[in-house]
Amino acid sequence: MEEKDKSELIIEDPTVEQTKLRRRAIVGQIILGVLLIVFWELSSRIGWLDSYYWSSPSTIVRTGWKAIVQGNLLQDLAYTSGSTILGFILGTAAGYLLGLTFWWSDLYSRIFEPYLIAFNAVPKLALAPVLVIMFGIGFDSKVVLAFLMTIIVAAIAAYSGVENVDKDLEKMLVSLGAKRRHVFMKVVVPTTLPWIVSILKINISLALAGTIVGEFISSRQGIGRMILYAGQVLDIDLVWVGVVVLSILSIVMYLGTVWLEHVLMKGRTPKP
Repeated sequence: MEEKDKSELIIEDPTVEQTKLRRRAIVGQIILGVLLIVFWELSSRIGWLDSYYWSSPSTIVRTGWKAIVQGNLLQDLAYTSGSTILGFILGTAAGYLLGLTFWWSDLYSRIFEPYLIAFNAVPKLALAPVLVIMFGIGFDSKVVLAFLMTIIVAAIAAYSGVENVDKDLEKMLVSLGAKRRHVFMKVVVPTTLPWIVSILKINISLALAGTIVGEFISSRQGIGRMILYAGQVLDIDLVWVGVVVLSILSIVMYLGTVWLEHVLMKGRTPKP
């Protein structure tokens, strides 16, 4: 009877169940993706979809390989990835530090909070033409756009974390002789970390969007420039290559933020 109870406990282990569910979900996602690709290919071949406008997976693969061998697809991919990641890192880090500054002074936070909210409401992408003129059509302007797309989101997330710091814990540490910088490092930073981690997935997509818009406006390299050029010469297959590459890139970057979130939050309890 005792052995039976142990086996039942193992079967009902939530961790094991979550692992099985995650595996089944991954398998299901792969199957669904394969079915969509097969349906797309067959629909193009039998005429359900206009192959001129919608192309087909096989044509996209051939065009993509040609762009790698005879074109600059890999260089464009590196250009877009580099500016996106650099802007994402700089914007998220700067926003986090900016949000943390609101803890140091109530007067400071009251003065600057409305400006933070107002700047968040400004459509940063509308400033893209000005930024491209200011910083040039090269790498810098794309990084700046990705930076601006992410800094305010990170700052607001960090500020929200600051507002949720346990005031009683702060007072207790101060009463025990802790200095303000010790309270900051031991209480404020650990409390706000889950808040900033929670917006990493959002920020990486915003950074990519900022980079692509910058490349659409004016650029010598990048996937966005490639898509714009393909549209101008009516090379629809190359347009789809750019779209597919961007989709794959966004998935890879999303998975990268998931891994980073796991690393940063390892051994910590999730944000309430």
